[in-house]
Amino acid sequence: MKSLQVQKCFLYIYKKFIANNYILEMVKNFIFTSLLLLVFSITLLAQTGSLDEQSLKQMRDSYLETAENNKGLRNALTNNDVRKLALNRDVVGKEDHSFKYKVKVSGITNQESSGRCWMFTGLNALRPNIIENKGLSSFEFSTNYLYFWDLLEKSNLFLEVVMQNSDKEFTDKMIEWLFKSPIGDGGVWNSFSNLVSKYGAIPKTAMPETYHSEKSAWLNRILSRKLRENGLILYNLKREKVSTKQITNIKLEMMSEIYTTLVLFLGEPPTEFDYRFVDKSGEVGEYKTYTPQSFFAEMCPEFDAEDYIMLMNDPTREYYKVYEIEFDRNVLEGQNWIYLNLPSDEIKNFAIASIKDNEAMYASCDVGKQLNRDEGTLDINNYDFEALLGIEFGMSKAERIKTYDSGSSHAMLLMAVDTDNDDKPSKWQFENSWGASHGHNGYLSFTDEWFNQYMFRLVVNKKYIDDKTLKLTEQESIMLPPWDPMFMQDF
Repeated sequence: MKSLQVQKCFLYIYKKFIANNYILEMVKNFIFTSLLLLVFSITLLAQTGSLDEQSLKQMRDSYLETAENNKGLRNALTNNDVRKLALNRDVVGKEDHSFKYKVKVSGITNQESSGRCWMFTGLNALRPNIIENKGLSSFEFSTNYLYFWDLLEKSNLFLEVVMQNSDKEFTDKMIEWLFKSPIGDGGVWNSFSNLVSKYGAIPKTAMPETYHSEKSAWLNRILSRKLRENGLILYNLKREKVSTKQITNIKLEMMSEIYTTLVLFLGEPPTEFDYRFVDKSGEVGEYKTYTPQSFFAEMCPEFDAEDYIMLMNDPTREYYKVYEIEFDRNVLEGQNWIYLNLPSDEIKNFAIASIKDNEAMYASCDVGKQLNRDEGTLDINNYDFEALLGIEFGMSKAERIKTYDSGSSHAMLLMAVDTDNDDKPSKWQFENSWGASHGHNGYLSFTDEWFNQYMFRLVVNKKYIDDKTLKLTEQESIMLPPWDPMFMQDF
């Protein structure tokens, strides 16, 4: 459009001044030629990179060269799931779900249609010792209880951080990040440890799941809408220099409304409850009155959040450094997401030591990559899209992270490893929280090669970490922004 206007402008000048013999014939020809060249250059520049008829023709011709040979493939792809067509028959049926070293676990949990995998995984990491110490056949914590407090604390954190950043313009990256997603189900290990350290935990029967704890989309939508509205009000009040006392009272009224909303969707968390254990022989114990904090203290007397180190394999950043993600937490006074960045092979050594000692670990990964749900396997050779489509994928792990093609998306319990004759790992296993009907009876086995490409985070008790590595955790953390592509939360 612009090039057409330029052409008309120059033609007008030419007709007005040149055609009326105001300039010598020789100059006229020179200027006319120059104008035509200029118009051509501008037109060409405007079209550079666009899909013109010539480039479209080249694409069509390229396709037509193989159209006859690809006719069967086209018919197959337009009528079938691409994963079924790309399924690599060389690995199907060869999976082995037996492991040399395996933590004693019992029972598969189910997060249903919610993003609470990190919460299930944190609680599931504590279950094996409780089941063994109490002589139980099974046991499950109430995830709904922690979910209530998680959403309430995240709401409070959002409003506070908005006010802390009210000196920034609304177009600022931080303000944009805050209002884009004020609340959600996702989290990581520090989110879990923040909650149990403050609120304790209770058995599932003391606060069972509700429809909206298991199908959380609408609860999150409603909360997000209200929080955006409240956040905008507080942002403007802070910028208008309204007194701190007035703002505090207004915010408390807002949080009271959020609390009531959560009770309506999830039920009210108990401050006290009665509970008794039934052991695996069927013997029934006596009822005892607990608070959530006293119950957690009795069930997990050795739990101390300070004993656990989050290790990360993030090849986009320098190894052997400690990093911290700003505002990546759920509790205002809680701990941010902090991790030590290490090569995968070093992380594996600590994982093996923990599994051999019967202690499962919080782990998170990019679960959607090369997942065969039917077989319960994660293998870089599960699907051969390259052979099917005749295209190549060549990005490294670091490149996939930088381009948002890969990142940690799901937390599970790492609880088994198989090793060769030299005790080097060959495959691993997760306890998942998608129910027993998913994967291999609720478990996912994955190759060591898959670990290298798609495992990101592992939380290990520091007793399994050598002194040299522990020393690294004492360094001052490097603060990173919460919108970095590496820092997707687990769902």
